[in-house]
Amino acid sequence: MISVSTKKSLYPVTSPREEGCLKVSPIHTLFYALYGNPEGIPVIVLHGGPGAGCNDTYSCFFDLNRWNVIMFDQRGSMRSIPFGCMEDNTPQHAIKDIEQLRKHLGIKQWMVFGGSWGSTLGLLYGQANPKQCLGFILRGIFLARKEDYLYIFYKMGKTFPAIYKPYYHHIPKNERKDLITAYYNRVMSSDPAIYKPAVRTLISFLSSCWTHPPVSTIDKQDEKMVLSTAKAFMHYSMHGFFLKPNQILSHMKRIASLPGIIIQGKDDVINPPRMAQALHKKWKNSALCLVPKAGHSAYDPPIASALVQATDFFAEKLLN
Repeated sequence: MISVSTKKSLYPVTSPREEGCLKVSPIHTLFYALYGNPEGIPVIVLHGGPGAGCNDTYSCFFDLNRWNVIMFDQRGSMRSIPFGCMEDNTPQHAIKDIEQLRKHLGIKQWMVFGGSWGSTLGLLYGQANPKQCLGFILRGIFLARKEDYLYIFYKMGKTFPAIYKPYYHHIPKNERKDLITAYYNRVMSSDPAIYKPAVRTLISFLSSCWTHPPVSTIDKQDEKMVLSTAKAFMHYSMHGFFLKPNQILSHMKRIASLPGIIIQGKDDVINPPRMAQALHKKWKNSALCLVPKAGHSAYDPPIASALVQATDFFAEKLLN
């Protein structure tokens, strides 16, 4: 199905054919964008972070002659308004938003494509709405169990002491036993003198672990995206991602018969392969593609190649 030794070229990045806004609650209005062929296979793209938002570069994974690509910025993210708002902002709200967007666009069924937090949300959405899903392409699996997010805060960076040290030492010694609360209080502060350095330190740490080998990319990132991601990530982490213990794996029977391709970098430091392997074990109709010499980023060349192979595979399967 997918050969990790095969190099597949990315498709050209294109602009949306249509953009719009959808009011999903008295508070929140979502930005969305449509790409490619309106008669093509519908696919909803779920961004990571949470809070990172979507952008045109995601279009490079799709043959837009065959796909109708739908992207949107989740609540509080980037172009959705109000920006950075964490009120009524949970995965349960996001699941309802996705359904509202599907109905708004008149789509009966669609593929689900997501990475990192987008993989989490994709699985939760599918489990709540299996009849609306044609299948799944998921990358860098995050199961959002307590052990998974505690690993990010307390263990991930210890593999790279030089990266971990500024993040760890940004918090005073007397608060380091609870880094989640310490960073949450700072990132959510209304005082720029408090939240700006905390946001930059946190995202510099996380972004350093996105790539293989680790390199900080914060200086190349949009400041609005950095703030959006930091606020949403801390909001979700502080509240246990609003999920019951082991919720995703315990509900896999709901989508076990639906096809899924799981693409996982073997050297992913943020979301280690053990989560993808655990998911694959519970998902009888899934294929697991473990990609060597690849990290967390969708744009790591081996990961990007595998994603294109996955979208091409489903396009051929669904159009024949």
